[in-house]
Amino acid sequence: MFLRKYHDLKPFVTKDKSIIREFFHPLHETSKETPRNITFSIALATVKPGKRTLRHIHRTFAEFYYITKGTGIIRLDSRKESIEENTLIYIPAGTKHTVTNTGIEDLNILCICTPPYTHEDTKIIDENLREAKLS
Repeated sequence: MFLRKYHDLKPFVTKDKSIIREFFHPLHETSKETPRNITFSIALATVKPGKRTLRHIHRTFAEFYYITKGTGIIRLDSRKESIEENTLIYIPAGTKHTVTNTGIEDLNILCICTPPYTHEDTKIIDENLREAKLS
C-alpha cells in the first residue's frame, strides 16, 4: 500500500512559480512501499488569488490538470479558456501554457505529468517576468 496525506507534504516552488506539494514522483521515492514501474508524477499546485504562473513549456512531458478548487483562466498557446472545479485539461508536451487565478480563493490543480516532472524539462517563455504579479 502507498498512502500520502496532503498535510504531510512539504511545499516547494516550481520554475513556473506555482506552489507544489508532491504526492508521488518515482525518481524521488526510496521506500519499499514505492510502487514500481510508474511512469508519471502527481502533485497538487496552488495559485493564489490574483496571481498567475509564468508562461512555460515542458519539452518532453505531457500534463493533465484537474481543477480541485477555485476558478481561473488557462492559456494554451493562443487559446484561452475559463477553468473551474472539476475541469480536466490535457496539455501536450511543447504547449505554451499559463494559469491565472481569477477567484477569491486558492486555485488548486492536481497535476499528473508523464513522464515525471523535472525542473530541467521546463522552459520559461514568459514575456513579462514581473515577480509582483506572480504566485
